[in-house]
Amino acid sequence: MSLSAVDCVQPALQHTRQQLFSPFRFGQWSRLALVAILAGELHVGGCGNWGQFVSHRKSGREEFLAPAMPHIDPARIAQFAGLIAAIMVLAVILFFVFLYINSVFRFILFESVLRKECSIGDGWQRWHRVGRRYFLWQLVLVISTAVFFGLLIGVPVVMMGAARSIKASPGHFAGIAGGMILLIGVVLVCALMLAAVQVLARDFLVPIMALEDLDFADAWSRLFGLMRAEVGKYVVYLLLKFVMVIAALILFSILAIIPALFIIGPSALIVVAGIAAGLTWNVATVSLGIIFGTLAIIALLYIVALVATPAAVFFPAYAMYFFAARYPNLGALLNPAPVVPPAPEAPPVIETPPEPPPLPPSPEPIG
Repeated sequence: MSLSAVDCVQPALQHTRQQLFSPFRFGQWSRLALVAILAGELHVGGCGNWGQFVSHRKSGREEFLAPAMPHIDPARIAQFAGLIAAIMVLAVILFFVFLYINSVFRFILFESVLRKECSIGDGWQRWHRVGRRYFLWQLVLVISTAVFFGLLIGVPVVMMGAARSIKASPGHFAGIAGGMILLIGVVLVCALMLAAVQVLARDFLVPIMALEDLDFADAWSRLFGLMRAEVGKYVVYLLLKFVMVIAALILFSILAIIPALFIIGPSALIVVAGIAAGLTWNVATVSLGIIFGTLAIIALLYIVALVATPAAVFFPAYAMYFFAARYPNLGALLNPAPVVPPAPEAPPVIETPPEPPPLPPSPEPIG
């Protein structure tokens, strides 16, 4: 019988407890934290806006404290033009590199949770070929999303701007405001639909591609065929998962505050010390700031991921238990049939040869 979305919560919790705590292995925990970051399964909200720690206020001519980011003279923008261009190019390259790594690590996370054992090196060797196919799907999704939202937002905004320049009356402004509200509503609905597609891809498309060695188009066709009979149950699954993700974001964000302070605190002291020392913003200091800021963010992400590792195991396990009841290939691996020991062989029956017939009596001698 197919499990409902609610019925799958308890098995997923049990699966998480067995993988992480029976027994507790810090090596596996730390590897799963890294896999969760690279697979995009980090269920923790923002760690707080720590970009500014220094406020300033003026009293007469005296300045209490200098601003954290001093004003940059527009005449000096050209000095940073090359650095800005290099950062933009590097950001685009890193985005696609991370997207490829993320595609492979989705399968590593899937296998790690399914088998309750995490091996990053072996997982990369097994899944990089299938990960390339999922990377193509993610490229299609990113490009089509950018084009769709660009047209959805850009065209109405341009039309509203042109209409505003032609006619400016109170009723006309009310129409523009109504159009903006409608546009925001449509954008939110489309964003929710996009989020649902991403959840379906991560939770159900990945197992199909992994277990049947299909490309993303055939895998989507296979998934739609499985979903067609139980559309309502998949909708309930998406809604329940959305609620649980929000709860996990709140819970693990609270739990991550204290360990995050070990990174945020020293970073804040370095920024304040640099400002107090009179450092000015130039190419060298900006470059150093970017490097050390990036290292601090990476360290912060990893510490937070260590805290949120149970969520990174629970949600893939929850998806597996729901999908395994509807996808036999996954169900056979997640819930293998118990191995029945062979029945003991009966001892061989040794047949005794029949006794030979008695010899006839010997004739009496004739005397």
